[in-house]
Amino acid sequence: MNATILTQSRRVRAVTAAAAAALLASTLAACSGGNQHGGFGGFPPAPVTLLQVKAATVPVRFEYVGQTAGSKEAEVRARVQGTLERRTYQEGGAVKAGQTMFVIDPKPYAAQVQQAEAALAQAEAQLAQAKRLAERLKPLVGDKAVSQREYDDAVSAEETAAAGVKLAQARLTEARLNLSYTTVTAPVSGFASRAQKSEGSLVSPGADSLLTTVSQIDPLHVNFSVSENEKLRFDKLVAEGRLVLPDPKKGALEVTLRLADGSVFPRKGKLSFIDARINPATGSFDARAEIANPDGVLHPGQFVRVQLNGAARPNAIVVPQRAVMDGPQGKFVYVAAKSPEGKDIALPRPVTVGDWVEIEGANQWIVESGLKPGDQVVVEGMAKIFPIPTGAPIVVGPPPGADAANGGPAKGEVKKK
Repeated sequence: MNATILTQSRRVRAVTAAAAAALLASTLAACSGGNQHGGFGGFPPAPVTLLQVKAATVPVRFEYVGQTAGSKEAEVRARVQGTLERRTYQEGGAVKAGQTMFVIDPKPYAAQVQQAEAALAQAEAQLAQAKRLAERLKPLVGDKAVSQREYDDAVSAEETAAAGVKLAQARLTEARLNLSYTTVTAPVSGFASRAQKSEGSLVSPGADSLLTTVSQIDPLHVNFSVSENEKLRFDKLVAEGRLVLPDPKKGALEVTLRLADGSVFPRKGKLSFIDARINPATGSFDARAEIANPDGVLHPGQFVRVQLNGAARPNAIVVPQRAVMDGPQGKFVYVAAKSPEGKDIALPRPVTVGDWVEIEGANQWIVESGLKPGDQVVVEGMAKIFPIPTGAPIVVGPPPGADAANGGPAKGEVKKK
């Protein structure tokens, strides 16, 4: 019984396989017989859309990660030793230049001022006595009533007393200066950080003298870095005339900030400088932008996206990003051509791409090499192309209206690959 069932099952599988093979053969024959366009392997030519490559001046935008910092980061430090009596500012609040922030016990320094004033008065009295003695001896020298040596000693004593007065004055100035240092004021206007020392602490000049910091945030600085390779590439493009920067006499590159939540800061800034030296810690060039921040929306330490606008790529060739594909040998595009029989075919062509730009909301690659103006590039239908050495047959459809931005300048954004 089991042998009979097994034999019948084998017969069913054999009949099913034969029917499937016959169906596949008839399908391929029908496709081959119905192909009026000479498709490859019985498949019809791929319907594609072409775009004619044009050279255009494309505004570009470079983007980096940056961090905000105060335009002035002032450290408030103790300049004399003493007990911190009180803090007179609100931590995190705004302060004005010259505003009192801390008070160090002034009593010891007030006593030093009194001592210096007394020492100055004593020195002035000694100078006055030396002057009177020299004046009395001067006429007596001419009458030979006193010796020249006595008179010279009197003059020297007057000069010594005068020097003693200057020394006492300097010490008084130093004492008064130390007394003024007991009132610690804000060096610049801005926002004060938290206090590093509490009331009652012993403070002194030196490494542990920091009391707080004050950050001036209007204008605000934005620090970022440009890699050495990227800087060298930019310099090369500028030297070759393939990248045009704004005229320094008319203004620097414009800066736009994109915040952490994706929103764009409404005010525009400008590029302040790019350092001429490479930072050995990062291996890149330090750069800084400056932007107005009168309402204090931005704060030091925020991470932002820095976008530099104003540069342009003249005579640039751009293609839609979707037209560029990755292959075993690198990136390539399909270019329309004619077969020896005069039929439309698509041939893969390797390309070298640079940055990509956003033109009227569409992403475009800047093609550095591999294409020239007038080439017809496949921009739609690439997935249906079956590549063969002699060129894949295609059927050309109408040009896409969405890619008209390829022929003219528009707002652009360069992003790293």
